Amino acid sequence: MAVQPEGTPCWADAMFSDVEGAKSFYSDVLGWTFGESSSEYGNYTQAYADGKAVAAVVPPMPGQEGQSAWCLYLASPDAAATATKIKDNGGEVLMEPMQVGEFGTMALARDPGGAVFGVWQAGTHEGFEATGVPGAYAWAEVFTREPEKSDAFFPAVFGYTAKQMQDDSVDYRMYNLGEGTVLGRMKMTDDFPPEVPSYVNLYFTVENCDAAVAKATERGGILRFGPMDSPFGRFAALSDPQGASFSVIDMKTTQGDMPKTTDV
Repeated sequence: MAVQPEGTPCWADAMFSDVEGAKSFYSDVLGWTFGESSSEYGNYTQAYADGKAVAAVVPPMPGQEGQSAWCLYLASPDAAATATKIKDNGGEVLMEPMQVGEFGTMALARDPGGAVFGVWQAGTHEGFEATGVPGAYAWAEVFTREPEKSDAFFPAVFGYTAKQMQDDSVDYRMYNLGEGTVLGRMKMTDDFPPEVPSYVNLYFTVENCDAAVAKATERGGILRFGPMDSPFGRFAALSDPQGASFSVIDMKTTQGDMPKTTDV
């Protein structure tokens, strides 16, 4: 797979204090298998769907213990230059670009609305080996209470163009690279408890949304929303037993017409 254009979602990982518990949960819910943990890189362990690398889990570094959360990485040809653009546009660099052996260079950042994301400059590790197949990454959305901040920040840093969904019930924007939509932005409503910060919500592909939800809740996960049919697929939002939020989507089961959008 060629290195992705700047701003393309290219990788995902999460820190779990109970890595074995996370591996067991996601292998049940998403069908993942796991590689050997890399002690040289903090026991970073890759997850595979049908033999292709789709994500990773890692224990927290000392002092980094806290709420588990999935992190989406956006591709960059030059992580240092991206970090500068992040700061210049009101974002915060939480971890300065750090080379990870021959694999690539990573950075962690927070947008002005509070959503945390990663930056990945590929070396030998180019990112997802598969997307859109069962167990693999499907889609992501920036959930934010301050959409105007995200809408100014992400296009400025990553060169996105944007389209606004014509729907009075939700404030939803799509960030595009060329002709392709790569990321969504959803305004958080009052349905979200005030203590829930802005975050990036990742969707993983499943064969059957309801079966995945049943397996997740049986294993101690919490259903937050859905399952619900949409023109994009049948999806549901979940939290895993360690509190990391994610969504599952069956993209074959669609209902309704695609929403109309306007350029912004």
